Amino acid sequence: MYESRPEEMNPFWMPFTANRDFKSNPRLLVSAEGMNYRDVDGNTILDGTAGLWCVPLGHAQPKLVKAVQDMVAQLDFASTFQMGHPSAFELADRLMSYTNYRFGQVFYTNSGSEAVDTALKMALAYHRARGDATRTRLIGRERGYHGVGFGGMSVGGIANNRKTFGSLLPGVDHLPHTHNLEKNAFTRGEPEYGAHLADELERLVTLHDASTIAAVIVEPLAGSTGVLVPPKGYLKRLRELCTKHGILLIFDEVITGFGRLTTPFAFDYFDVEPDLVTVAKGLTNGVVPMGAVFSKQHIYDAFMQGPAGIELFHGYTYSGHPLACAAALASLDIFEEQKVLEHARGMTEYWADAVHSLKGLPHVIDLRNLGLIAGIELASIPGKPGARAFDAFKRAFADGILIRVTGDIIALSPPLILEKSHIDELFGKLAKILKTLD
Repeated sequence: MYESRPEEMNPFWMPFTANRDFKSNPRLLVSAEGMNYRDVDGNTILDGTAGLWCVPLGHAQPKLVKAVQDMVAQLDFASTFQMGHPSAFELADRLMSYTNYRFGQVFYTNSGSEAVDTALKMALAYHRARGDATRTRLIGRERGYHGVGFGGMSVGGIANNRKTFGSLLPGVDHLPHTHNLEKNAFTRGEPEYGAHLADELERLVTLHDASTIAAVIVEPLAGSTGVLVPPKGYLKRLRELCTKHGILLIFDEVITGFGRLTTPFAFDYFDVEPDLVTVAKGLTNGVVPMGAVFSKQHIYDAFMQGPAGIELFHGYTYSGHPLACAAALASLDIFEEQKVLEHARGMTEYWADAVHSLKGLPHVIDLRNLGLIAGIELASIPGKPGARAFDAFKRAFADGILIRVTGDIIALSPPLILEKSHIDELFGKLAKILKTLD
């Protein structure tokens, strides 16, 4: 295992990273356990972000580690094209049970980006299979993040993720985002203002006609754009309108799935059932890359009415990889055996109090929270958007806490196993850092 600084860093073109800045003063992690990372210099770093939203159970869970080790010794790879292996089917049943059988099928991918593109393709193919081939339009949302495939970028609504890559997919439109600092700043939980923005779907239906629209995709809670909590009633209204117009509703739960809101999924928390759900990240606790799409039974059934043979010409070499299945099964066991969601629910009030204790500190223009997520929005330095939060990120790492920033928003999403002492450390250090920012 490498525990020293690499001699040469240039060959690795790092993702979503200011490469020149990083390589001039790298932040290198070499091990992790429980709530903490350890860096190359031996410093302990409290993980305030669950890796990249993807480690809800904490690091190096012994049962999970053993499950993956055992599987790689037994079955290192098996294709799921025209064959299979038992753990892929066992996991699918366990996942459907975890949704209380409100969905019928699981289609495996390797990431959230692939899950999104898969769900979009399913939606288009579903309407075609039913004889509604004119339904080809996809509706996303401003400030939405749905991964980095061309489908996900097209329905996504973050400018920097889109502007470099051409015109993207045709036939895509966007709902407005729900973020409103004037009406909803410093809200604990779901804001009161903004449910009416779901009615913008009616405008798009009037513009394009419902017969041309295949699906609407939204994050129940928008994460990567800076923790945008949906207004009360917004998602229920969106569901009503999609049902009214025969449009499929896709929830992108890559971030919110597997306990982030202290329920198994966001659709549990908000009591709104979509037609398709994309998941990844917490599915395997980040140990092995894996994503999935949950499908309502009627969608799968539409494909099974056609001629004999392959019903959906889509898939990935590593769909349902044995190691990923082993990791996901072990993760579901740990959620149940350690009562992780119950523990997380017990932390939410203390977490919310800590988040809103930052009100009044320099540059803080909004605080928002739901479940075990927090968004801390800072005023931007004129002419230097994102610089203030990035400075906070660097100072936080040096002070032994890991935070995530997007623009001038600090996003926190710790492992669900955290204790009050971790909350105290995280927000105590963060408060001191905020007081020192230019």
